[in-house]
Amino acid sequence: MTPAVRFTQVALAAIPPIMLTLAIPFVNREEPRVLGFPFLLAWMVFWVAVTPLFLLAADRVGRNT
Repeated sequence: MTPAVRFTQVALAAIPPIMLTLAIPFVNREEPRVLGFPFLLAWMVFWVAVTPLFLLAADRVGRNT
């Protein structure tokens, strides 16, 4: 596995945890509402839901080499 592939895997796997932790101060507000939920809750649900897609992408990048 080349260093570029490894870096891509780590970057893809690191995006969801970063967005769930470091972005919280920027999205912590009640308005706008998304489907009736405060924006922060919608943000967290979104990132928890798409995390498997990022991990699948990281796995696929590694398998293609």
